[in-house]
Amino acid sequence: MIVRDTLREVLRLYRLRLAGTHGVSHWGRVMENGRRLAATSGADLDVVELFAVLHDACRFDDDVDRDHGRRAAVLASELRGRTFDLGDRRFALLRAALAGHVDGLTSSNATVGTCWDADRLDIGRVGTDPIPRYMSTEAGRDARVIAWATERALDRHVPGLVLGEWGIDLSVRSRT
Repeated sequence: MIVRDTLREVLRLYRLRLAGTHGVSHWGRVMENGRRLAATSGADLDVVELFAVLHDACRFDDDVDRDHGRRAAVLASELRGRTFDLGDRRFALLRAALAGHVDGLTSSNATVGTCWDADRLDIGRVGTDPIPRYMSTEAGRDARVIAWATERALDRHVPGLVLGEWGIDLSVRSRT
């Protein structure tokens, strides 16, 4: 899995609670949302998965932090070649997705749009419903996908990949 070493480094650097609003369960839901969207959008799945574990890695707090996406893009540059390898074109997509995910835009690029939609589909965790017009992909605008993702967000669903693929047991690793 392309994200394993990157995830290990993000966990080492992460300042907030692992079980918090922008923590590991959120990253897992974003990854599962992204996998689901990529199945129809044609997005680069490696970029989508790296986005999922990096996009909130540089947050200073769980409230408004307008620059965390740009800091995540800088972190990705620091980790490139060390924890993951992507060619220039694919890496440019990752940086664009990370840097721009807080700006409220949409993208016609399948990969960047899938990244942003995967994150926006989990907005229900903070009491906001996803709005189809802010989604970049057709699947992201689909009412059934929105309902599926919103239910998981509201339930604070911990995806099986958190323990299964990532080996993170939030019941024992939760930081205060």
